[in-house]
Formats: sequence, C-alpha cells, structure tokens
Amino acid sequence: MDFTLPSYHDLLSALLSKGFFFQTFSEFLTNPKEKVIILRHDVDARKLNSLRFAKIQSEYGIKGSYYFRVVPQSWDEHIIREIHALGHEIGYHYETMDTASKNFKLQHSLINIQNSNSLPDSLIDSAYIEFCTNLERFRKIVPVKTICMHGSPRSKYDNRDIWKKYDYRKLGIIGEPYRDIDFSKVAYLTDTGRRWNGDKVSIRDRVKSPFNFNFRTTRDIIRSVDELPDQVMFTFHPQRWTDNMLRWSQELTAQNLKNQLKRWMV
Repeated sequence: MDFTLPSYHDLLSALLSKGFFFQTFSEFLTNPKEKVIILRHDVDARKLNSLRFAKIQSEYGIKGSYYFRVVPQSWDEHIIREIHALGHEIGYHYETMDTASKNFKLQHSLINIQNSNSLPDSLIDSAYIEFCTNLERFRKIVPVKTICMHGSPRSKYDNRDIWKKYDYRKLGIIGEPYRDIDFSKVAYLTDTGRRWNGDKVSIRDRVKSPFNFNFRTTRDIIRSVDELPDQVMFTFHPQRWTDNMLRWSQELTAQNLKNQLKRWMV
C-alpha cells in the first residue's frame, strides 16, 4: 500500500541514507545547499495529518515547509503554532483570486474577460487586499516569509495573477515556489493526483522541467533514489497519507474520480 505513514518513513530514510541535507523553502532561497531536499506540504484539508508529518520529520531531525489555507478545513491556530514550534516553516497557501471572484459582481462579464486573457484591475485589487488581510492573520501567530499558491482545477482563475500587478516582496515575502525556483536545476516531484506522475493531468501543480522522471509510486522513488539530482523539491498533500483504512480507501476513490475529470479538462 502506498500513501501510508510507513511508506513516508521509508522515503525519508532512503533520502537521508544518500546524504541529502533538508532545508525549508526560505532557507533554500537564502543559503541553498548543494545536495538538498525541500519538503513542501500543501495543507489543503485534514490538518491533523500535517501535524503527524511534522512530528515524523522532527523525529528524523529534519525540517519542512507547511502552507496553510485560510479555510476551516486547513486553518487551525493551535496546529500552526505546534508545527512552527517543532522547527518547521509556516507559509500562506493563498487562493484569493478564487475567493475574491466569488464576491465579485460581474460574473458573466468576467467569463468573457477571462477568455480574452485579460483580468479587470478591480478583481486583482480585491484579491490583493484579501491576501494582505490574511497574511497579517498569519503573522499574528507565526513569522511568514514565503507563500505558495493553491490551485483548484475547477477554478478558471490562476491565483498567481495577483503578481502581474503587485509585488509580494514589498510585503516582506522572499519567495513563491512557482516564481522563485529555477526548475531547470531543481527537480520537482509532487503527489498531486495521489501519484508521483500525476503532473501530466494537473491543471495548476506543474512546472517546466528537463527532468523526465516517471515515478508512479513512492516505492518507485525509493528504488531510484540514486538517480535523483542534487536538488529536489517534494510537494506533499498530507491529507492523502493515512494508515486509517477507511480514509485511505475514501481518498483513493475520490482522487481517481478527480483524475478522470482533470484528464478531460487537460
């Protein structure tokens, strides 16, 4: 069985055995190691799963970056503080182009504008204001230096479009993975689609990369750990990783249905 905590333990052990150093995303941006793994976690739902991941990493003496959404299924001040107290990085998993658009009045005209590859300033402004408000909520709890967009495949908006007009560095943000990592040098592996080659049908979580890995399972990565380049970012969605058989089966079924939908959309 894949996407269980034992398979996660095995992956970390394999990476450590090959001499990889582990850095948070902000550490990598300011002082990148030559042989390094960046563990990124998108906390979309089931926030307790992310806390379990953070505790496992702490047992191994390694650190990761955890990106929380400002929605009930993700946001939890106690969990955010606890993960930060373990030495991990906390970041903002922003989606304000999506959320601001739901409150925007011109839904019908927006569809036409979106099709013409143009966005109204008023929508971007509204998304930016909401972004700043949420960022301050985070910073009242823990320091936040990096952000990462949340990409819903059902949304017609790309949350990164805020940065076509605004500059997150003016807010004290030093990086956004999709904008500040050179993926021609840093390999990118993500469990999107509940498989390690799901980027082929991903709407948002994909990058341009010269690395042609085709790992299907976590075991595939472990068997090929010697083939990994010196710098790799892993993206995990911890809600997919569980030893609870009922939730494991539910996640498998739901993700297979989502993958079929995404294949159609792609």
